[in-house]
Amino acid sequence: MDEVIKKQLKKIAVNVRMGVLTGTFHAKSGHPGGSLSIVELLVYLYFNKMQVNAENPEDENRDRFVLSKGHTAPALYAVLAEKGFFNKSELEKLRHIGAMLQGHPCIQTTGIDMSSGSLGQGISCACGMALAGKLNQKNYHVYTVLGDGEIEEGQVWEAAMFASHYCLDNLIAIVDNNGLQIDGKITEVCSPEPIDEKFKAFGWHVILIDDAHDFDKIDKAFAEAEKITGKPVAIIQKSIKGKGVSFMENQVSWHGVAPNAEQYETAMNELKLTLTELEV
Repeated sequence: MDEVIKKQLKKIAVNVRMGVLTGTFHAKSGHPGGSLSIVELLVYLYFNKMQVNAENPEDENRDRFVLSKGHTAPALYAVLAEKGFFNKSELEKLRHIGAMLQGHPCIQTTGIDMSSGSLGQGISCACGMALAGKLNQKNYHVYTVLGDGEIEEGQVWEAAMFASHYCLDNLIAIVDNNGLQIDGKITEVCSPEPIDEKFKAFGWHVILIDDAHDFDKIDKAFAEAEKITGKPVAIIQKSIKGKGVSFMENQVSWHGVAPNAEQYETAMNELKLTLTELEV
């Protein structure tokens, strides 16, 4: 990846992390851990890959995105705000009564292609979108992000079977493999491993990313994905829950807890320092 573009994406990622923290802090609730683990992925998609336009958000030829693990909406909202779909001030109203941005994505919100949050349903909707694209002879791609805990849901595998049967090569599903879910390690709660072999068994082309926070590796994975024809693609990315905030990283306790004022200030100062270092 071009170094100038990569540096720009890194800066955007820091701003998005600040947006995640701002939203959850003001809401006094939310899911910062899993939101922070998908930041680089979302930044890459919205600022380097997907054909989307904030000035024409309903363009029928746009690429579609479905956040199947809908509880990590703070990350998606922060990215959409950075992209210009709505004002960043909306992040401070996250989860407030009557506000635009609620706890899970809602299709009525500008830039949101599908309501989600009931785990397992998002990928099913993404399959429908991808099939519609095929039937309507459209060239758009559909991207959907799932949690590794989410894929314990049976509906995920029904959707996987459907996508393979209908040869949905315009569908790319990304599994955010941070290893932690609300009740602990995925391997201890109800292990979905081996994730790659399961998707292969269902007829998908599988790509592994061993560092979901490395833009070069993300770029390489999507370059491979776009060459695949005749079958859907599953990208399994190894990420760090709470990435970017030292005291949140790899801590399951930050799955669904908002930072208090002191924690918010500490985290924001860390991110501001990171941004300063990137400016050098």
